[in-house]
Amino acid sequence: MAETTLQQAYQRAVATNQLYNRQRDRWQFLLDSYNGGDDFRRGAYLTRYQLENDKEYAQRLKTTPLDNQCKSLISLYISFLFRESPVRDWDAFEINPALEAMLEDADLDGRDMNAFMKDVAIWSSVFGHVWVCCAKPQTDAITLADELASNVRPYLSVYTPLTVTDWSWAKQVNGSYKLEYIKYVEEANDTQTVIKEWTTESITTYTVDTKKNEATDIVVEPNGIGRLPFICVYAERSPVRGLGVSMINDIADQQLMIANELSEIYDSERLDSHPSLVVTSDTNVGGASAGQIITVPETMDPALKPYVLQFQGGQIGAIYDSIDHRKKMIDAMGNVGGVRATATREMSGLAIATEFQLLNARLSSIADNLELAEEQIWQEACAYLGLEYSGEINYPDSFALHNIDDELDQLAKMKSLSANPAIQAEVDKRIAEILDIEMLEQALGTEVAEGEQPPGFVPHNMTAPDGTILYVESPEDEALALASGYTN
Repeated sequence: MAETTLQQAYQRAVATNQLYNRQRDRWQFLLDSYNGGDDFRRGAYLTRYQLENDKEYAQRLKTTPLDNQCKSLISLYISFLFRESPVRDWDAFEINPALEAMLEDADLDGRDMNAFMKDVAIWSSVFGHVWVCCAKPQTDAITLADELASNVRPYLSVYTPLTVTDWSWAKQVNGSYKLEYIKYVEEANDTQTVIKEWTTESITTYTVDTKKNEATDIVVEPNGIGRLPFICVYAERSPVRGLGVSMINDIADQQLMIANELSEIYDSERLDSHPSLVVTSDTNVGGASAGQIITVPETMDPALKPYVLQFQGGQIGAIYDSIDHRKKMIDAMGNVGGVRATATREMSGLAIATEFQLLNARLSSIADNLELAEEQIWQEACAYLGLEYSGEINYPDSFALHNIDDELDQLAKMKSLSANPAIQAEVDKRIAEILDIEMLEQALGTEVAEGEQPPGFVPHNMTAPDGTILYVESPEDEALALASGYTN
């Protein structure tokens, strides 16, 4: 009876839902495409040649490099998203020790909240979504001080879609949806796998022997909070609840095609530098080294003498052209053509500006999803601590992407076409902003804090060399006027 129970537990633990079954291979391909290296080789994604045996295919996998466009694109997105740190506005972050500790070490692994959310952004971009669990260990501590002394507080864990094998949602009376069931792989090695199953009533932990294919231990605990503290973080939402859209979904396919073409180039170069020798079956070829002696039968027909099969490598150039075209397609799909060094020389100013706007819109959408997810995370953490969350999380929503060279060129033309001192001063101000030059400090020769006015400054008139009068109301205006030739 016990064996039957354990076998049934094993079947329940390893069962997955249909959505996971349909998406699993694709998720694995996206992960391998992002990781590259041996992970991509072990996936054996290159197209097999006709009549190619396993040994030849394995060798080709080993010698084919991967031009990792997926990692390059996501790294570019992340660099923009976290160029400025998110702003967390809530007094409780400073006065509540548990929340402050969570800010400094979000996952009990030494990573602060910014580093943790950056990791969430990376993996959600790869898979389309990830799951974040906000948990708090159950202890016998009586007071909050006892818990803090034991470092018992809410902490975060991130789970990729490959580890979350089953989940379901329930529609509430008010029309919203609430997660009512989730199952995920918490730990796995060569011999055993630990699987956790959450419902609103219980938390079940299965320890599965992967060699015997049976459950060896089952632990059932009550779910004391009566809810599932999991947040589904999307990079981009899809029509299916709990399923996101990967930022590299189509780019990974193009990357694979580039890898196939690089493999073709390598084989073509080898054939070109190592031509094949065509001989009859009774010809003695001792090897393939330079100056090798080849013996043929004395009675051989002269028409059957050995000859070299020369490879015509003219198509290599066409393959390189195809790779360049695929990279342009990747830039267009990822809206990064305007920030790629090679593309800026080929695109018009209007095209670059449009590309920047599209990239800005995409980054803003990702940032909004991260902002929503972090607010939900803090709500879960506060629920553990018996607090009501009333803070505000703000991720950057405008990334001010622009072509500096093009803007400076336009400002230089504007300045040369106009003799109006007011326009000249405004152009100088704009150039100073672009180049991050503090005009006031340059004029006064001393540091001035932002918003601070030098002692004794009052608004006054200034005169240009041609007699034009300019009224300045701030030290910044005075500095710009001085730079344009005005005098007091």
